[in-house]
Amino acid sequence: MMDVVEVGLLMSNSYVVFDPDLREAIIIDAGDEADKILRMIEKNDVKVKAIYATHGHFDHVLAVREVKEQLGCKFYIHREDLPLLERASESYMKLFGEERLGPPAPDGYVSEGDIIKIGDYEMKVIHTPGHTSGSVCYVIEGAVFTGDTLFAGSIGRTDLPGGNLQMLIDSLTRKLLSLPEDYSVFPGHGPSTTIGIEKLYNPFIGIGGLYREKHL
Repeated sequence: MMDVVEVGLLMSNSYVVFDPDLREAIIIDAGDEADKILRMIEKNDVKVKAIYATHGHFDHVLAVREVKEQLGCKFYIHREDLPLLERASESYMKLFGEERLGPPAPDGYVSEGDIIKIGDYEMKVIHTPGHTSGSVCYVIEGAVFTGDTLFAGSIGRTDLPGGNLQMLIDSLTRKLLSLPEDYSVFPGHGPSTTIGIEKLYNPFIGIGGLYREKHL
């Protein structure tokens, strides 16, 4: 099962994914407003063992420090996004003119093919560079958490540090579009969708989309 809360000025999605029987959970993207995330955890009455980031942009990691301290859990990210993680506070300051305490150093790193245990469930890590060099998606039976790689009706931007359009399109077409069409897509911002819907209607990678035919 999962729950979601929208946090921060950039309205990022923070998710909790959990085994409903064993009550063991992980958080995907503790982006901001730690109090909201902690209330979501309390509401679902689960024990969080770790926070996993989809990538290192500040709007996906600024609540990690407080949530981690409150819950006593660990924090993981892809190694290639460590530079972004280390600049998260600086990036927030440049955009909003306000000082924020940055996220802590990770307790470890995720890599392509890693399996994360959540009670009796398994979640797989797929490395999907393009939005950032260390962007990852998390796949669990029936669903994929895509961060800022894939949105409902859109795809991630590539004009920020670490962005690469060719890599993003390859990640989308070769990895995400190969998932079952009935898989739900839970993105880093905005509403959920499905792989099948995006395969058909996404203006960038759907049928007749801007990048679809060139890369399949």
